[in-house]
Amino acid sequence: MTEYFIVAGHGFRLTLPAKFPLWATLDNYEPFRTEEAETVFGLTLGESAGRDEEEGEWESVLVSNEGPGEPVIDLYRREGQWKFEMAPVSGMPVSGSLVCDEGFREGVLRILDKHHGRFCIDNSLMIMYAFRTAGLGTLEMHASVTVRDGEGYLFLGHSGAGKSTHSRLWREHLPGSTLLNDDNPIVRVLPDGEIRVYGSPWSGKTPCYNNASAPVAAFVRIVQAPQNRIVRCTTVQAYAQLYSSCSGLKGEDGLADVFHATLERVVGAVPGYVLECRADREAALVCSEGIRKDREGLKG
Repeated sequence: MTEYFIVAGHGFRLTLPAKFPLWATLDNYEPFRTEEAETVFGLTLGESAGRDEEEGEWESVLVSNEGPGEPVIDLYRREGQWKFEMAPVSGMPVSGSLVCDEGFREGVLRILDKHHGRFCIDNSLMIMYAFRTAGLGTLEMHASVTVRDGEGYLFLGHSGAGKSTHSRLWREHLPGSTLLNDDNPIVRVLPDGEIRVYGSPWSGKTPCYNNASAPVAAFVRIVQAPQNRIVRCTTVQAYAQLYSSCSGLKGEDGLADVFHATLERVVGAVPGYVLECRADREAALVCSEGIRKDREGLKG
């Protein structure tokens, strides 16, 4: 059974057995479901028994170094193929193995631990989406996105920096603010040069799966501090903060080139800021007012 989905204008397909029990758990994809459509990639569930019998042929490319309690995704390659091995928490056995062709157009997922099947499907689709669309002017981000007055504000930072908290402060204290996505929004450079942010089926621990979009007004890196202060980034600083917040094979020839080309277009069109802040009402006011004044100054 194959279902079709469109996220940020890119279609993909998911093929699972018709009576596969995990279909009922994939409600986060429902807002993005569509009729049969043109797709940029497809994921198919393969046989679940056993690990890859040719493991010795794979070359390790990237070993995840996430801390305790964080997911683990290790990357391998051989001629014409990539392989990702994943586990929901460091120290656990591998739960799933995803093998893709070199262009990430077709992937086969083998679920090795049925208790973590949903984790394996979500992460396989996120991986394929990020890597396949990198050359299509698209960035899969790690950010929390609030929309206000029809514009999207992306709050960036490492895990625990306070991205979700700051988004919540906007919703609580700035009228008209709504949450678009709380963990994995999609940013696209459209053919006319507009930079838009889109909701996705992936939103971390917050169930926020909005099939909606908005033009990007700003990127803001959240840094915990005893005072509330916002500073405009230089182009180099903005590039660095976006680079660290994007998913992708940033070190691979070809893939890295298109990734950097998209980043350059984004930072050339959208301002970036650093917000040193407490987790309080004033932080939201300082952030929104600082961006407003900066925009007015640029217009002047």
